[in-house]
Amino acid sequence: MAHLNQRRPQNVNGDFYVDSTCIDCDTCRWMAPEVFYDVDDQSAVYHQPSNEAERLAALEALLACPTSSIGTVEKPKDIKVAQEKFPILVAENVYHCGYHSEKSYGAASYLIQLPEGNILVDSPRFTPPLVKRLEELGPIRYMYLTHKDDVADHQKFAEHFQCDRILHTDDITADTRNVEIQLTGSEPFTLNPDFLIIPVPGHTKGQTVLLYKNKFLFTGDHLAWSESLHQLIAFHNACWYSWSEQTKSMRNLANYSFEWVLPGHGRRFHSDRETMHQQMHKCIELMESLN
Repeated sequence: MAHLNQRRPQNVNGDFYVDSTCIDCDTCRWMAPEVFYDVDDQSAVYHQPSNEAERLAALEALLACPTSSIGTVEKPKDIKVAQEKFPILVAENVYHCGYHSEKSYGAASYLIQLPEGNILVDSPRFTPPLVKRLEELGPIRYMYLTHKDDVADHQKFAEHFQCDRILHTDDITADTRNVEIQLTGSEPFTLNPDFLIIPVPGHTKGQTVLLYKNKFLFTGDHLAWSESLHQLIAFHNACWYSWSEQTKSMRNLANYSFEWVLPGHGRRFHSDRETMHQQMHKCIELMESLN
């Protein structure tokens, strides 16, 4: 939990605050932009919630914070209301799990709810309130892991839900050597008619993305929206394998059609297919200028 004696001086006065343990992962800022902002490379509260919607969003961000760096001066009596909101609906049958993990530097994870068994995309924190809600939404059949950075509590989820994990062999480490489905090669893998796993080496050698219904693209750390540049980007300063390979991967990915970019790190983006296509090419142009 956050500590009041570590409250950052950049917070405005009031109930909510961010303490100095913040790792600047951006989670609270995109979950509750009316309340949190970036100042001196950490988050802080610039506006105390002024209505129920803002307060709920701030509490959701508090719960999602991977380092428990968000606190309230008064004990929040309505915290259970926020807990019950997770996972939060994104669109259709796709949810944001919340409860980000410090082990993955605060990466977002998602749930796809399906009659034949749900799919967990990357790993949130294994925490009782979330586990209970996931149980209520039905059995988890697969845990798809985009890459080695964002696996967090995968072992606990696999053991609890008895689900098969999926990860490319090029990103297997000692921690993930027991993953049930280990993908190989550079060709797309069809999980079922609605799901295509596409290898996109670059950020890591074994990074893949998941395309669902040619509409939702779960991108891990390969592709995200930049608020500052107002376009889709790849993370040049966080490319751990090969920028040239990631540029090639992005050119290949531009051949696919989708409407949502749902990343682990960075902001999500939703638009029509034509705009998305244009954005992909803007991203590639920017990447090529950095090669």
